[in-house]
Amino acid sequence: MPSTKPSKPTLPPARDPRERFLSLANSRVTSAIHQIRLIGNLANQKNYRYESHEASKIVRALQRELDEVKAKFNGAAKSESTTFRL
Repeated sequence: MPSTKPSKPTLPPARDPRERFLSLANSRVTSAIHQIRLIGNLANQKNYRYESHEASKIVRALQRELDEVKAKFNGAAKSESTTFRL
């Protein structure tokens, strides 16, 4: 009687790290730019009411995260979990 071993699921071949980087960078940066533009739409005072300190808080939060990304690409490995609240 032939032995029936459970077959292991076959994984797709691992993609080259460069390919993965390019693919993810393109999609994630495009998505981030889109989201930033949507946040920018909040500046339309015909549709929204906000205080200047609230706008400043939004800009500071975005700048802080952008600074984190720059630091990571320059070799720093600092990262914090952040939830934004006005």
